[in-house]
Amino acid sequence: MTAPTPRRALLAVALAAATASALPAGGRAAAAPGPDRATAPAGGGGTVDNRFWYAHAHWLAGTHHGTTAVDGARPGLEIGTPAGRTEYTDPHTDRKSSWEYATWTSPVHRSTVPATEAIASWNARTPAGSWIQTELRVTYPDGTAGPWYVMGRWAAGDGDIRRTSVDGQSDGRTTVWTDTLAVDGPAAAAGVRITHWQLRLTLYRKPGTTAGPTVWLAGAMASAVPDRFTVPASVPSGRAHELNVPRYSQEVHTGQYPQYDNGGEAWCSPTSSQMIIEYWGRKPSAASLAWVDPGYADPQVCHAARSTYDAAYKGCGNWPFNAAYAATYRDLGGVVTRLGSLADLETLVAAGVPAVTSQSFRREELTGAGYGTAGHLMTVIGFTAAGDVVANDPNSPDNTSVRRVYKRREWENVWLRTKRYNAEGKTVSGSGGVCYLYAPARPSTAQIAALRQVGVL
Repeated sequence: MTAPTPRRALLAVALAAATASALPAGGRAAAAPGPDRATAPAGGGGTVDNRFWYAHAHWLAGTHHGTTAVDGARPGLEIGTPAGRTEYTDPHTDRKSSWEYATWTSPVHRSTVPATEAIASWNARTPAGSWIQTELRVTYPDGTAGPWYVMGRWAAGDGDIRRTSVDGQSDGRTTVWTDTLAVDGPAAAAGVRITHWQLRLTLYRKPGTTAGPTVWLAGAMASAVPDRFTVPASVPSGRAHELNVPRYSQEVHTGQYPQYDNGGEAWCSPTSSQMIIEYWGRKPSAASLAWVDPGYADPQVCHAARSTYDAAYKGCGNWPFNAAYAATYRDLGGVVTRLGSLADLETLVAAGVPAVTSQSFRREELTGAGYGTAGHLMTVIGFTAAGDVVANDPNSPDNTSVRRVYKRREWENVWLRTKRYNAEGKTVSGSGGVCYLYAPARPSTAQIAALRQVGVL
């Protein structure tokens, strides 16, 4: 039941973490230098464009300054010969440290939709003594480019830097709201859109060391979801299907670890993420849980909260940070995206891929929830034969009561709409179909087909 602060606009989350060897014949070709022209995705109703780099040929493209593309079972980007050395003063600890760095800049990607928002995703390994920074730069209809916006300074742990978004970034046409780069209201009304975008990765390691970061996947989702209070109803498949996803309650953690936003309502995102991570058979090691109070139930949820905490946002609800956390587990990938309908979710679930979704609603708008929320993450794990949504809802008093069945029409509307009325009758934003998708870095043939059908691959 975590409420995103008003600075956050719309939401997005999902997955595209296939390696080059996972792409069947006829898969997307490597990006060429210069503008990258992708075909319009099938999912998202023509309002969403996903572009991710993850294959060896992808990493060979773009511009390298000290980085090198590495091949293998999971291709990636690493530091070769550092481009230079810099100092970084952590704004959350005031600790000043020296770092070697190298950068990779993607080809320019032409969005297939006239976008009003963009959200970056990345999957990386950051051993102790290393971290990464992800930036986006967008181009406007008049051909001018905006500044390089920092979309995240990230490390899997918190021993070297504090994982953080960066506030105060705007050029008068677009603004970064925690994890979302959005066209400002007046600019959007004047027709400003994101026509192209470019990604820049900076990899950091301690001077004189060789163990630096490896980035396996990076890219962004751009979207142009229209303002709407209601959405068209999708037709259910008529097939019942439910995945065996572990159940965890966020509420059993109420009051735990104030330094990571105090558990309970604040932990819906990491709790949902942990459920799907464990569905794929991954868990944190005993050593990584040693810091958790032994009196606390489900210590892996505490670990997930610490591992997704954004020191600037002061919470665990940063969407790309959650996807990046999932990808720290062996051979898992994660991205943030938007989907266009419950039919897309049915396609994924039928292929064995659950999703973390974001929705907001008044208490009376979702039968059986028993609460209202300005923003909440839950896990969609299945559908009944009638098409109703089977969800693991972490806003439950205990693990046993996490599984819920929600009416299809109600759930679809509170998830996909971009506008709604709150309890005071004021118009506020909705998520517009945001979700996180986590899946193996080498998906099955059926999973690849499903991810392509919904526009993620």
